[in-house]
Amino acid sequence: MGILTWIIFGLIAGALAKLIMPGNQNMGWIMTIILGIVGAFVGGFIGSLLGMGSVDEFDFGSMALAVVGALIVLWLYGMATKR
Repeated sequence: MGILTWIIFGLIAGALAKLIMPGNQNMGWIMTIILGIVGAFVGGFIGSLLGMGSVDEFDFGSMALAVVGALIVLWLYGMATKR
């Protein structure tokens, strides 16, 4: 996928992860995009390890893996920034 597609994919995955994750995450849309892109990579890595696929194409399975990855990254981000 191209860089613009990864940014759009990351924005969608990050926004969905923020909607699913309970609590208040104080971050802007740029951080949401970064979180989503990192989450897409994490989700693709975990999916390929478990034999569930990867995030090579823009489809429902890839989006689900990216959102799961973004949830993991969001949880880790919340733990790292917890005061």
